[in-house]
Amino acid sequence: MEKFDKLTGIAAPMPLVNIDTDMIIPKVFLKTIKRSGLGVNLFDEMRYDRQGNEIPDFVLNKPAYRDAKILVAGDNFGCGSSREHAPWALADFGIRCVISTSFADIFYNNCFKNGILPIVLPQEDVDKLMDDAERGANAVVTVDLEAQEITGPDGGKVTFELDAFKKHCLLNGLDDIGLTMEKSASIDAFEQKAAQARPWV
Repeated sequence: MEKFDKLTGIAAPMPLVNIDTDMIIPKVFLKTIKRSGLGVNLFDEMRYDRQGNEIPDFVLNKPAYRDAKILVAGDNFGCGSSREHAPWALADFGIRCVISTSFADIFYNNCFKNGILPIVLPQEDVDKLMDDAERGANAVVTVDLEAQEITGPDGGKVTFELDAFKKHCLLNGLDDIGLTMEKSASIDAFEQKAAQARPWV
């Protein structure tokens, strides 16, 4: 998993509340088990009309936000079904950080396993960052995970809280497999000892 330390990029405003995982990546695209290729269908039903043409008014179709790396979203982001394809689609598009007042628990935890930093902030701080994000090409925001700090386009700073273990995993690019592989020497030693004790297995 890619490490996350400091991220600087365009922040896109998505003030809708209750954006669920079916809005993030509709169920028709859940046939794959690959983590790549889903970005083109991120927010598919909001980005495209029935003929497959882009809807110009959708935020990620606007020229200023096509390369957004951060989403500033409404309350209860990622609710709905527990599909891990939702963070896969966000990451494949290039979104590495989502900021909201709250997230659905399963989506929130899936983000950390896929290199995405979900940040929970009070409404007043989200409102400030939403205002910053509405500046289009000037909506450049920096997220510093080590310092747990967000810096807006004008230099204003917002701090955020984060579980120390989740922070450690993101900083070091450790998903569940990565955490297991950190113990590879102990696992190998156990396997060798087990093979000697039970050679018939």
